[in-house]
Amino acid sequence: MPIRFRKTTLLFTILSVLSLTVILSCGTQDRHSHTYDVVVYGGTSGGFAAAIQLARMGKTVALIEPSAHIGGMNVEGLGGTDIDNHGDFKNSVAVGGIALEFYRRIAKAYGRLEQLDSAIGNGLANHRLWRFEPHVAEKVIREWLEEYSIKLYYQERLAESDTAVKKEGQRIVSLSTETGTTYFAKVFIDASIEGDLLARSGVSTVVGREPNSIYGETRNGIREETTHAQFKVRVDPYVIPGDPKSGVIAGIQDERLGTPGAGDRRIQAYCFRMCLCKDSLHRMPFTMPEAYNRGDYEIYLRYLKAGGKLYTPYESIPNGKTDLGAWHDLSHNLYGMNHGYPSGNYAERKKIYDYHRNYTQGLFYFLANDAEVGKLAPELQAEWASWGLCPDEFQDNEGWPRQLYVRDARRMRSDYVITEHHTRKTDPVIANDPVAVAFWPPDVHSVRRIVRDGAAYNEGFVFGGDTWRPFGISYQSLYPKPSECVNLLTPTCPSSSHIAYGAIRIEFTFMALGQACGTAAAMAIDSGIAPHTLDYKKLKARLIADGQVLDAEKLYAEQLAR
Repeated sequence: MPIRFRKTTLLFTILSVLSLTVILSCGTQDRHSHTYDVVVYGGTSGGFAAAIQLARMGKTVALIEPSAHIGGMNVEGLGGTDIDNHGDFKNSVAVGGIALEFYRRIAKAYGRLEQLDSAIGNGLANHRLWRFEPHVAEKVIREWLEEYSIKLYYQERLAESDTAVKKEGQRIVSLSTETGTTYFAKVFIDASIEGDLLARSGVSTVVGREPNSIYGETRNGIREETTHAQFKVRVDPYVIPGDPKSGVIAGIQDERLGTPGAGDRRIQAYCFRMCLCKDSLHRMPFTMPEAYNRGDYEIYLRYLKAGGKLYTPYESIPNGKTDLGAWHDLSHNLYGMNHGYPSGNYAERKKIYDYHRNYTQGLFYFLANDAEVGKLAPELQAEWASWGLCPDEFQDNEGWPRQLYVRDARRMRSDYVITEHHTRKTDPVIANDPVAVAFWPPDVHSVRRIVRDGAAYNEGFVFGGDTWRPFGISYQSLYPKPSECVNLLTPTCPSSSHIAYGAIRIEFTFMALGQACGTAAAMAIDSGIAPHTLDYKKLKARLIADGQVLDAEKLYAEQLAR
C-alpha cells in the first residue's frame, strides 16, 4: 500500500504539474496579447489627455509608454509652462478642456486653485500660477489616471521590426512591442513625439526643414539671416585663432551656409530642461562626468574673453527651482548634434541622449569649477557653483531628466498641411474644422552652429515677431492620407511644415489635440466608421461641450483689443 500510494501520488503530481504548465502557458499567451477599443502609444501630454478622454467616453484604452514615466516633458523638467509668460500676448485664453483641468489640478496641489481661478475669471496674466515641479506633475498625472480604468503599460517600446505593425489593407490590426506583447485595437493613436507608430504603419512623414518654395513660405528652410539668439560677441571658431586651415573648435560644424530658403533634414536643437535648486543643505553639486573633456568647452572661454556674458540659472518654478531651458546665443542647446535622432534606432537615440547628458554635465561642472572661468568671470562662476541638482527630482536617474527635450522629430504628411500661412496676421488660411487653437508664435531654434564671415554663427532660429496670430488647428491635420491608413490619429506629430509645427509644439496644445483625438476615436467607434469620415459638426459639438477652446478668431480679436 505505501508503495502504491507513493506511485499514485507521484502520478498525480506529474499530472498536476503538466496541467499547471498548460494553464501557465495559456496564461502567458493571454498576458502577451491584449485587445482594447483604442491603443494610445506615448504617455506625452497628448497621450495621457487622449487616454483620459477615451475613458470618459466609455472606451477601453491602453496607454503604452516606452519609458518608465508617463507625463512627457511635464515630468521631465518643463515646468515653466509657456502660458502668459510674454508681456505682448496672453495665451491662457486658449487653455480649455482637459488641459485646463490639468493646470487646475496642479494649482490645487500647491494650494493656489482659488488664485488661478480668480486670475482666469478676471482676465489677469500671472505665469507663475501655471508652473510646477516635475515630481508634482507626475504625482498629479498618476493620480488622475488612477481615477479611470485605463490600462497603463510602462517600458514598452514599439518593436524595431517591419512586422511591428500589422495591417489589413489600410487598417492597423495590431502593434507589437520589444517584449513580444501584441496589442489589438479598433483605433490607434500615435502620441509619441518621434512618430514611430506613424512610420511603422506606412504613413508618410517628414523630418527637417522644407524649402520655402513647397508651400510658398518665407521662414522655412535655410535662413539667410538669423538674428534671434545670435552671438552677441564675435567668437573665433578656429583651433588656431585666425587660421581656417587649423579646423574648427568643438561645437561648431564646418559647413557652408548653403542656399537661403532651400530645404534640408536638419532639426532644431535639443537640450535638457534642467530642474536645479540652490538649497545649500540639499542640492547635489555638479560633478565631473567620466568622459569629461575640457577642450569641448573652449567656445565658452572664447565667448567670455570676447566680453560676452553667459547665462546663469534662476528660480522660475515653485520652491526655488529652475526650469533651465536653452534659448540663448550660447548655452546647453547643442546645435547640430541631434540630426540623427528622429529616424534613428533606439541605440542611436541613446547615444545622442548620452552625448547630451555627458556634455551638459561637463558644461555645468566647467562653469562652476574651472579655474580659468573663475578668473574671467568670478561672479558667473560663483552663481553657477551655488546651484546643483535636486535630490527630489528624477531620483531614478541621479537627478537628471530621463528624456531630452525633443523639440521636433517626425511630422506626419497628410492631404492637409498646416503651414506658415495659417500663422500669419495678413491673409491667413483659416481652418474650417478646428479642434484646438495654437496660441504661440512660430518658434524653432537654430539647427547648427557654423562659420560665417570668420566667426561662430547660429543658423536657423525663428521666434515671434509681429506677423503671427493664434490659429485653429484643423482636424484634417491629425489623420493620415486615407490611402495609407484609416484608423490612426496623432496629436503630437500633426501634418505641418517645420515652421508651422514651431507654433503648435506647446504642451497645453498637445493636451488639447490629445483630447480631440480621443474624442474623435470614441465617436468613430460608436458610429462604426473611420475617424476621417466623422461628421465635424458632431465632433465640434462634443469638444465644446467638454470645454475645448476652438474659436481662434474670437481670441485674436480679444488680443487686438488688449
